Amino acid sequence: MSPRQPSDCQEQKKYYSGKQQRHTLKNQFIVLPKAQDIIDVVMGKPGPMSNIKICRQTLSKFDVQQTFSGDKAYIGETQIKTPYKKPKKGELTESQKKENKALSSNRIFVEHLIRVVKVFKVVQERFRLQKSRYKSVLLTVCGLVRLRIGSLILRIIESEKSGEVIDVKMSHSFISKLDFVSLNPD
Repeated sequence: MSPRQPSDCQEQKKYYSGKQQRHTLKNQFIVLPKAQDIIDVVMGKPGPMSNIKICRQTLSKFDVQQTFSGDKAYIGETQIKTPYKKPKKGELTESQKKENKALSSNRIFVEHLIRVVKVFKVVQERFRLQKSRYKSVLLTVCGLVRLRIGSLILRIIESEKSGEVIDVKMSHSFISKLDFVSLNPD
C-alpha cells in the first residue's frame, strides 16, 4: 500500500521503500492455520522496515513456545519455521525440497486470505485518505473479511412484537483454536 507522498524531505525518507521504488506502508497478518481467522494485524509500518523486524516486535504478544510458519522474509527467527534457501552454487536436498513443499502447501491458505483482503481496492492501491484514517479503514476491511470467512458471527436480535431489529451482537471464538498451533505471519 502506498500513501500520499509526504511533502517534507525527512518524512519522505522515512516511508520510501527502495525495493518497491515508492513510498509505502507495510502490513503484517498473523492468521490461524488453514486461514480460519485473522489473529493479529500489524499495520502502517514505514516501508523500509523489514518484515523480520516487524515480526520481532509482534512476537512479544505471544507465548515463547508458540510456533509460527512464514516465508523467506522471516529466516533467522527461532519461533518461525521458514523454507530452506538454496545455497549459493548449490542445490537443496530432496528432504529439504519436500519440507519446503509441505510448508508452502500449508501457507497457501494465508496467501489466499491476503488476496481476499486485497480484493478491497482501498487496501491494494494508493491510499487516498488521510494517513490517520489508514488503521481504521484496514481494520474495517479485516472485519469484513472475517465476516466473509465465517470467523466473525453477527446475531441479529429482533423485537418479538414488531419484528424490528433491536440489536446486532458480534461474537467470535478463535481463542479455543489458538492452543499452541502453528500460526502464519505474513
